[in-house]
Amino acid sequence: MCIRDSLNSIVYVLLGSTVGLVLRMFVKYKVKIKTGFYINNTSLVNILASLFLGFLVALNPINQNLLLLFYVGFLGCFSTFSSFIYDLFVLFQSKQFVRLFLHYIEVIVLSFLFFYLGYYLIKVF
Repeated sequence: MCIRDSLNSIVYVLLGSTVGLVLRMFVKYKVKIKTGFYINNTSLVNILASLFLGFLVALNPINQNLLLLFYVGFLGCFSTFSSFIYDLFVLFQSKQFVRLFLHYIEVIVLSFLFFYLGYYLIKVF
């Protein structure tokens, strides 16, 4: 790989990560969803990231630049695994074990279901 290709790769990752970070901050601090149950915005971001990942896996892009832009850049900065772990730690410290368990299940199960939904929607349509 030549230096020009390396610089192009860096630009694609930077562009994707910038958009992912801005969208994550927007969802985390500005989006208010009223449903029949409480869902924390960190969970919402992770669920949306899983849906987007399902779309991308189903589309199976072979272009290296698209992979860098979306997989590494956008989804790398949009998803919030470290925030998820921190939320679990805070619940653990405050001895809210039932909420910790429910939050863990919520993120894992819903993220997987939305990944599959994204994958399925692309494959069907």
